[in-house]
Amino acid sequence: VEVKIEVVIPEKERSKEEMSPNGKASPLIYKVNGTARHYHLEEHSIASNPYHNPKDIVEASVCHVKDLENGQMREVDLGCGKALLIKESGEFHAVGHKCPHYGAPLVKGVLSKGRVRCPWHGACFNISTGDIEDFPSLDSLPRFQVKIEKEKVYIRASKQALQTQRRTKMMAKCISLSNYNLSSTNVLIIGAGAAGLVCAETLRQEGFSDRIVMCTMDRHLPYDRPKLSKSMDSHPEQIALRSKEFFCTYDIEVLTEMQVAAVDIKSKIAVFKDGFKMEYNKLLIATGNMPKALSCKGKEMENVFNIRTPEDANRVVKLATSKNVVIVGASFLGMEVAAYLAERAHSVSVVELEEVPFKKFFGERVGRAVMKMFESNRVKFYMQTEVSELREQEGKLKEVVLKSGKVLRADVCVVGVGAVPATGFLKQSGINIDSKGFIVVNKMMQTNIPGVFAAGDAVTFPLALRNNKKVNVPHWQMAHMHGRIAALNMLAHGTEISTVPYLWTAMFGKSIRYAGHGEGFDDVVIQGDLDELKFVAFYTKSDEVVAVASMNYDPIVSKVAEVLAAGRTIRKRDVETGDMSWLTGKGS
Repeated sequence: VEVKIEVVIPEKERSKEEMSPNGKASPLIYKVNGTARHYHLEEHSIASNPYHNPKDIVEASVCHVKDLENGQMREVDLGCGKALLIKESGEFHAVGHKCPHYGAPLVKGVLSKGRVRCPWHGACFNISTGDIEDFPSLDSLPRFQVKIEKEKVYIRASKQALQTQRRTKMMAKCISLSNYNLSSTNVLIIGAGAAGLVCAETLRQEGFSDRIVMCTMDRHLPYDRPKLSKSMDSHPEQIALRSKEFFCTYDIEVLTEMQVAAVDIKSKIAVFKDGFKMEYNKLLIATGNMPKALSCKGKEMENVFNIRTPEDANRVVKLATSKNVVIVGASFLGMEVAAYLAERAHSVSVVELEEVPFKKFFGERVGRAVMKMFESNRVKFYMQTEVSELREQEGKLKEVVLKSGKVLRADVCVVGVGAVPATGFLKQSGINIDSKGFIVVNKMMQTNIPGVFAAGDAVTFPLALRNNKKVNVPHWQMAHMHGRIAALNMLAHGTEISTVPYLWTAMFGKSIRYAGHGEGFDDVVIQGDLDELKFVAFYTKSDEVVAVASMNYDPIVSKVAEVLAAGRTIRKRDVETGDMSWLTGKGS
C-alpha cells in the first residue's frame, strides 16, 4: 500500500484563493465595541502557498500502509526534506518533523489523542492541522495531506514547507492606523515578554483588526529571555522571538524603553514615567518579575550584576573570561550562569543558603546529584551561608566576604537570589494584588477589574492540575499560554486555562525536564541512576504524583504531561513498583 501526502490548504486558507485582482482577499468584518471593523487575513511568508509554484511541489512514496500501526509515528524522507507520518485511529496524517521551537525531532515525542508533544520542551501540535496547541513554540507545523493508493503511502509537499519546518498561522492586519489618535489604543499590553507577544499574536490570529500597542522598559523587541543565562554571549538579534518586519507586517506596535508608572482604571488610562498618557479599552499587564538585590554592603559597586538584559549577559561573559566569578544564589539562573562560565572563567564559586541546590524544587537527592555534576566541572560551592560584604579595590569588586568568615576572590559577582513581581506601580490602582505582590486572576486571566487582564510571572491563577489552587508558576511555557488565554477572553471566547506546567534547564550540555506543579511535595520516588545522571523523579503529595523531573530519560516527562493533561491521576504506588502501564491508560 502506498501513502500519498500532499499539501492541503485548510478551509480557513482556501478563501485566500478567491482573491481580488490586487491580491487582497475580500475584507471580512469583526466587531469591536459593537462597531463593525474590516480586516484582511494574511499568511506569514515562512511557508508560502505551495500551489503558487508547481515546481515547488515534491511527491514521494514513503511506505506501505501496513508499515505503521495505530499510535505510531515515522520520520520519512521525501528527497528534499522530511515529514512526520502519523497513524492514529486508522487514519494517516503528515506534518513537519521538527518542533519549530528548538528543532527537536517530534518522532521521539508523545502522540496522544490527536496531538504530538515535543520531547524536549513540551510544545503540542494538532496532527490534523499542524496548529500549535501548547507552547513554547510560536509557530505551527506545516501540514501535508496523506493519500493512499494501491496500499502505498505518498507524500506530496511543498519543498519550502519541508525545508522551513514551520508555519505561522493566518493573521489579521490593523485597519487605517493613520486614523488613530496616538494617545489611544484598543488593546494596551504592558510588558513585551512571551505573555505579551503571544497575546498580541493571538488577537491578530483571531481576526482582531484594531490597534494593539505593546510597551516595554527594555530597549529590544521581544526576545528569548531563558537564553540569557543558558547562552550568555547571544546578541539581541540572535534571540529575537520575531523580526522587526513581523511587527510591521501585522501592525503590532512596540514602544521600547517606556515604563508605565500608574494605571487609572476608572478613566482607562496608563500613565508613563515620562508623563505620556495612553487611553485603552482592554489592558494586559505582563510585567514579569524584577530580580532581588543583595542587602549587604557594597551591593552597588561595579562588576556586580543581575542578569536582566542581553547587555548584562554579554558584559558578564566579557568580564568573567579568565577571571574569578562568584555567583550568589543556586537558583535556575545562578546555576545556568555557573555552568556557562565554568569553562571560561578562572574560577566559579556558588554561594547558597540551602544545603544543596534546587532542594525545594527538585528535592535533596536530585539536588545533590546536580551539585556533584557541577563539582566535577570545577565549580565550588559554599553552602548554608550568605554574603555579608562585597569589598572593593580602586572602585571595583575584589572580594566577597561570607557570613561563615570565608573570603572569596571575585572579579565579577552575579546575583541570582530570586525575584519579586514587578507590580509596584499598581498598588493604588484598585487591581487586586496579594500579600506577595502577585496580581490575582481567574481561569480566564481576568483581574477583578472588567477589561483588565494579567499574565506571566507576575500573576497567581487557579491551576486545574492542583484542584484550582491559586499558584504562581514563573515558567516560560506558562507565560505563553497565559497570553493566549488572555487574548481569547479579550474577545469574549470564555476560554479557561488548563495547561500542564512544563519547564527545562540546561547545564553542561545536559537538560533536566520538568512537568507538573510539585510545590509542597512530601516524597520523591526515583527510578534510574542518579550517579549516572540518567533518572526520572516523581514528586508525590500524599498518594498522588504532582510533578515529574528527568535527565537523559526522554520522553518520559512529555508522557507524564500528557497523562496529567488528560485529567488522569497518577498514584504513588504506580511509580513505586516501576510498572509503567499507567502511561497507556491502564493505571488509575
